[in-house]
Amino acid sequence: MRAPAHADEQSVRKRDSEYLGRLTALLQSELDFHNLPTGDATHSFHAFPAKFPPQLARLFVDELTAPSEVVLDPMMGSGTTIIEAFLAERQAKGFDIDPLACLQSRVKTSPLHPTETLQQGFAVLNRAKKLLTRDSKGLEQRLAARFGDKTRDFVDYWFAKETQIELQALLEEIENVPCEETRSFLLLVFSAIIITKSGGVSYALDLAHTRPHRAKLVYGPSGKILFDEMSDTISNHRARFLTKKLRSPVDEFQRRLEQNVQGLRDLPKSHQKPIVKEADAQALPLEDNCIDLIVTSPPYASNAIDYMRSHKFALAWMGHAIESLSMLRSTYIGSDATAGFTFEDLPPNTRQTVSRLAGLDARKSTVLHRYYSEMTRVLKEMFRILRPGKAAILVVGSSVMRGMDTRTQYCLSDIGRSLGFEVPPFGVRRLDRNRRMMPVSSRRDANSPIQQRMHEEYVIGFCKPETGERSNDAG
Repeated sequence: MRAPAHADEQSVRKRDSEYLGRLTALLQSELDFHNLPTGDATHSFHAFPAKFPPQLARLFVDELTAPSEVVLDPMMGSGTTIIEAFLAERQAKGFDIDPLACLQSRVKTSPLHPTETLQQGFAVLNRAKKLLTRDSKGLEQRLAARFGDKTRDFVDYWFAKETQIELQALLEEIENVPCEETRSFLLLVFSAIIITKSGGVSYALDLAHTRPHRAKLVYGPSGKILFDEMSDTISNHRARFLTKKLRSPVDEFQRRLEQNVQGLRDLPKSHQKPIVKEADAQALPLEDNCIDLIVTSPPYASNAIDYMRSHKFALAWMGHAIESLSMLRSTYIGSDATAGFTFEDLPPNTRQTVSRLAGLDARKSTVLHRYYSEMTRVLKEMFRILRPGKAAILVVGSSVMRGMDTRTQYCLSDIGRSLGFEVPPFGVRRLDRNRRMMPVSSRRDANSPIQQRMHEEYVIGFCKPETGERSNDAG
């Protein structure tokens, strides 16, 4: 005999309540994960600004999904969620519009054989060295033909000529590797020697933090170029200078190759490989009701962390023209380009935040309206693709514009409720300031917008009701 309809409804509401209770408890648990290793498996393959710790993704994947269920990161960045879902035997899917983000996530979840990959890498190194000694003129000619005018200007400004020749030799040999997965692995090693937290092979002083500064150049006694950067002022008011030798791409490639190969040993060979594609989180190529969990970290508003500013240093070598990368940057969520943009209606509290900023800076207010419009479309997509009764976890930070907090955690919660999500109280993470992102000082500086927003971030849970009904406090 079939149970009465009201009994089915009560069962659904009970499951809704139990899941929401588990989600709420997780959000209020310890989310700092301080002093824990973050470079397990393949997480440390490549520098990437503002990554959240793998333990955070692991917590929600383990507690809110079962093996073989589908975990998505629609703005996957460095691939932290994708790797953790893969290691936990979930079906992982990841999307991003950044080519370097897609390359990272594909490589980090490709279980190549460590010994064979190392051998392939050393073969590339040896052939590149031979090119440098036997075909230096040919390398110079092919390098001259590699870039368009604007990209050439960019490369010449940021890379010494001898560095360019070595990079050209490495890249030619990498591009000749027949296996696509091995070729991609070596290409990511190539990118990692350019985009680094310190050092690197370009004139840039720090690319991992996305705001590169070009070192002044001086020549040492040996005739080699040295970097010359003004640093802290000491007590007698004389400036202290830091210098370092220009690094050899070939030497750096070998060091990074050996390091990254070690991470391959931690990847499972039998798990289902993640699906990683270039796609916009505002229009995902997925069916309705097909995802069991979303864990992601959206960009900040107004390009507060400008990923393309550093990524173009490697992407320019991979065939992407500087002009096309600038156009791509303008399409990123959080971009400050607003011409021709389609704005969404915002719920009252979020609209009030945007209006308050308009009193301080009309243009910044429009940029913020763009950001919350984009995030409205992202959250709509999340509601569409999540299975009923499942959740999206967003790790967000708030921005400061013209001295005003944009209240990102409250505004996104507000938008989520207006779309039908249940939104329990969000969690708070205190950041590991020596690991997360610039600056590293633990002291607050009232005059630094970066410092104002980087001491903590927020973990928001958006739960899609199993009944499919809109939330009672939607507005």
